[in-house]
Amino acid sequence: MGINDRVKKIVHFLDEKKAEDIESFNLEDSDYIAKAVILANSLGGKHTLALYDYLRVAVKEFGEKILGADESDDWVVVDLGDIIVHIMTPEYRMRYSIEEFLKELKEGKFKAEES
Repeated sequence: MGINDRVKKIVHFLDEKKAEDIESFNLEDSDYIAKAVILANSLGGKHTLALYDYLRVAVKEFGEKILGADESDDWVVVDLGDIIVHIMTPEYRMRYSIEEFLKELKEGKFKAEES
């Protein structure tokens, strides 16, 4: 299964579990630690952790392996190797503006200059 199909499955799962404002970024042509990033809003702290619990079960069912995760009530980061998933409250998402960084990264703003 290709990365785009895997991202679609994760996005679909998050959507089914009432995550909001889900965005995905294909970063295969960027100099980043992952090939794709998925951002999703939770409805609040308990929902953040519940989405993560559901995600752990769902990705295992379609052969993904979680390599690591960092979790709090407001923000969970899940490392699937070539895909990173951020589940956070809307307040945290606004505060950290991760999508702005990812858009700039995709546009090549942070590429090292060749000498």
